[in-house]
Amino acid sequence: MAFREEDLISYKELELLELPPNCWNVRVIRWPCVLLCNELLLALSQALELAEAPDSWIWLKISQSEYRRCAVIEAYDCIRYLLLSVVKYGSEENSIVGKFFNEVDGHIQIGKFAENYNICLLPKIHSKVIQLVELLRKPRKDERETVDVLQALYELCVRGFPKLKRSIPELRNDGLASQRETELLFENSVQFPDAEDEFFNRQLRRVHTILTSRDSMHDVPKNIEARRRIAFFSNSLFMNMPRAPNVEKMMAFSVLTPYYDEEVCFGKENLRTPNEDGISILFYLQKIYEDEWRNFMERMKREGMEDEDDVWDKKSRELRLWASYRGQTLSRTVRGMMYYYRALKMLAYLDSASEVDIRAGTQEIASHHSSRRNNRQLGDGHEYGSALMKFTYVVACQVYGQHKAKGDPRAEEILHLMKNNEALRVAYVDEVHLGRDEVEYYSVLVKYDQEQQREVEVYRVRLPGPLKLGEGKPENQNHAFIFTRGDAVQTIDMNQDNYFEEALKMRNLLEEFKVHYGIRRPTILGVRENIFTGSVSSLAWFMSAQETSFVTLGQRVLANPLKIRMHYGHPDVFDRFWFMPRGGVSKASRLINISEDIFAGFNCTLRGGNVTHHEYIQVGKGRDVGLNQISMFEAKVASGNGEQILSRDVYRLGHRLDFFRMLSFYYTTVGFFFNTMVVVLTVYSFLWGRLYLALSGIEGYAMETSKNNKAFGVILNQQFFLQIGLFTAFPMVVENSLEHGFLPAVWDFLTMQLQLASVFYTFSMGTRAHFFGRTILHGGAKYRATGRGFVVQHKSFAENYRLYSRSHFVKAIELGVILIVYAAHSPMAQDSFVYLAMTLSSWFLVLSWIMAPFVFNPSGFDWLKTVYDFEDFLNWIWYKGGVFTKAEHSWETWWYEEQDHLRTTGLWGKLLEIILDLRYFMFQYGVVYQLNITGGKTSISVYLLSWIYMIAVMGIYVVMMYAQERFAAKEHIKYRLTQLVVISMTVLVLTLLLDLTSFTLLDLVSSMLAFVPTGWGLISIALVLRPFLESTVVWDTVVSLARIYDLLFGVIVMAPVALLSWLPGFQAMQTRILFNEAFSRGLQISRILSGKKTN
Repeated sequence: MAFREEDLISYKELELLELPPNCWNVRVIRWPCVLLCNELLLALSQALELAEAPDSWIWLKISQSEYRRCAVIEAYDCIRYLLLSVVKYGSEENSIVGKFFNEVDGHIQIGKFAENYNICLLPKIHSKVIQLVELLRKPRKDERETVDVLQALYELCVRGFPKLKRSIPELRNDGLASQRETELLFENSVQFPDAEDEFFNRQLRRVHTILTSRDSMHDVPKNIEARRRIAFFSNSLFMNMPRAPNVEKMMAFSVLTPYYDEEVCFGKENLRTPNEDGISILFYLQKIYEDEWRNFMERMKREGMEDEDDVWDKKSRELRLWASYRGQTLSRTVRGMMYYYRALKMLAYLDSASEVDIRAGTQEIASHHSSRRNNRQLGDGHEYGSALMKFTYVVACQVYGQHKAKGDPRAEEILHLMKNNEALRVAYVDEVHLGRDEVEYYSVLVKYDQEQQREVEVYRVRLPGPLKLGEGKPENQNHAFIFTRGDAVQTIDMNQDNYFEEALKMRNLLEEFKVHYGIRRPTILGVRENIFTGSVSSLAWFMSAQETSFVTLGQRVLANPLKIRMHYGHPDVFDRFWFMPRGGVSKASRLINISEDIFAGFNCTLRGGNVTHHEYIQVGKGRDVGLNQISMFEAKVASGNGEQILSRDVYRLGHRLDFFRMLSFYYTTVGFFFNTMVVVLTVYSFLWGRLYLALSGIEGYAMETSKNNKAFGVILNQQFFLQIGLFTAFPMVVENSLEHGFLPAVWDFLTMQLQLASVFYTFSMGTRAHFFGRTILHGGAKYRATGRGFVVQHKSFAENYRLYSRSHFVKAIELGVILIVYAAHSPMAQDSFVYLAMTLSSWFLVLSWIMAPFVFNPSGFDWLKTVYDFEDFLNWIWYKGGVFTKAEHSWETWWYEEQDHLRTTGLWGKLLEIILDLRYFMFQYGVVYQLNITGGKTSISVYLLSWIYMIAVMGIYVVMMYAQERFAAKEHIKYRLTQLVVISMTVLVLTLLLDLTSFTLLDLVSSMLAFVPTGWGLISIALVLRPFLESTVVWDTVVSLARIYDLLFGVIVMAPVALLSWLPGFQAMQTRILFNEAFSRGLQISRILSGKKTN
């Protein structure tokens, strides 16, 4: 079976799950052992209960279960065959055995079995038969013991079992006793089967399982993925699907996969080399897929490996493939898609083979030899040709030619994939240099010729110029699309997988193109996806659950009844002839088509196509499993949706769709992201509004004149409990209810909340809102390579700060400052309960945006790592860098890169950015009038005079920076003297203010909350005006001040992380939250994180 090939099940589980061929003269269907478990013992107990009843009653009771009836008949037939095989053919004992069973058969046929035999002896006979089978299963068989058991069986069955006792002469007359007086029965008539006869031994193990299994086998197979696949395949057979035609009459199809430079197959060094935490990829996989590793080693030992250490030398290729099939590699995708080819070969054989051929070839067909062995398991006849005519797999390896020229190992791995998969073709772009400046570009299709034992060209098509004019991925798909064949093409991404049992249903799916859905036939067939990366990390589980609800429930409803499903991912099947003359399956314009998938759906709908969705077939899909990967993916999608708003496709759809379809279209594309942005803006509006009411005195006045404002304020805030991302999970609960039942869905939901799923979804909401809003304001969307590796290593604080500083940290700090200022100056906030009730959800938002990157970071609250991270952060902040310095090494390089979108934005974008930045001055404007030094004055002159404070602070900062730059290196005394003078003047001014005015120390703290945001506002506006300021003296001050602000933000974010790292127990709790799913599977995550490889 394919499950055994993929190491999902062991050889023992394979025997329990397989439907064996009919043999040993068994008269019924030989169901898998997993279905017959305990059935024989239950039948035996039922027979004992009805020992005095007629045969018909006993048999009626047993036959109420089809599996029980088959287990009884199979056990009886197998025991008869086994005894006749073990006792020498032609011997007197063989004749006695045969006549005994004939006599029993005769009584059964006339319904007199219970009347003539003592049913109470059946348990003793059962135990002796088990004893005999166990003796025969031993590698070294003891003839003496076997003879003793056979003699005991003879005494029980012939002498004790019949109710009517017969004498020896009578038994001899009936042929049930030996004619010999001197020799004991069975002494010289036992013949053991050949110990190397694997088929006989396999049947013997099956008989032993049926005879002895007492417990139910609900845990077979043990592997969660194998159980899920069996359950889905079984359920899908009861769904409505078209009837499959013969392979020769089915629609031909191709599969297309774009590939750039991702991992093809893990190398030995990649698997062995530990990361900075001391964990190698292989060690990680061995712990995460512990049962699959055991199954792999079992398979290797059957294939000739003697010692486990030999796996690195004798079985290194198999080891590398085993690891690659558990990552998101090209090898995994190719193996999955080539199941189509193997399934078609098998189906073509079954279409034409006679019943005799099928029986003879059952073992060969069921074995499914591994594709890497390259044997055509059904011969080189018409099955091989039929499969090749109906299926082609094209991988668009854009830079394969460059890899070959450089001797890149990935080129060798791709060649190896072609060598072991006959239906695989590789398309790439070849650059031919003719002269100094002349370059010709060709789209080339190659395959591996088995006869010539080398790579050969199939087609070479000249291109008018360089391939990559627009976005890389759609360009890669478009240049290879011409090499696909057949009526349909399935687009598969690099992070996808397929299953053999699902490939069997591809003929049925392709028949959907002939069925009318509404007034038209489909032009895109939507296919269900299974997210296979959610099994270990809680974070991966959240992402997987959210994604699953969209690719199942969401797309099902969009297709029917809403009729507005687009193309959201890569497993969909396209009508190739319909799309070829209509622009292909991808649009590739730079920036605007960064989310290229959805534009195929737009194009289809605008041109009168029809998109459907089908649930009876599924394709595997990998998702990002680390928070940084997930955030980059969501940033890419949100930016892509921002670009979609500007596209002519969305404009035309908005004009041409009817009202109801337009609403559905809005919600499932740009509207989802727009609504997310509106939710975040609403939180901002609410908090800024409350702050204005508090600082302006309106709130205090309202409290004095009305008694109901407290209750009104609390009620007003409750709506935000529904807007913090918690109910993003609602579709997931509905989908889980449909798939697994209501109670399991509720339990999963509660478990996710305990694992801080709300924190994750709230954080994701911030990611989407930030990048969607920024793209609308300034454009500048870009493709973000998320990486598809295994995420168990700790991410440094500096890396998290670079990723989330502008999108989350700065915004969270801004909201936190608003909440603190509101708490200090609002009359309503004096009541702690009212303040908490009003701002609870807002504080949750702030904490989620600040803490999520550390809660979901492995070893995020490890004290030593926190200390090292802060040192690394300080080094990054203060490192000046140079022209070629990367952003991960220097704050200055990162800071300039982070502002790139402001350089390309238009006039309106800059104007709106400045208007938005003016909000930071609101703090100063409001708080200044609350200071004691103002004496309650409300004149505008108070606000204008407050700018003296800003000018003084800026002056002090400039003097200090100038002194440091001028004197710190060589004239250290002057530098210290300058510091002394500045500090003395500052202390003197503060002392005079405290003595001569009503200025207090509380005013000093309040003014910090007022003027720090003002400085950030000035820096933000200076960034917009960078073209005018960059050449002036002011710019150096802006850069220097921005560095100090980023250092301040870093310290604010690091403070709670350091506190939780210092407190005992939080590290263990965080590990439990992050890897709860793994703990429930009994995995040693602590060993993975610590890298302790010793037992």
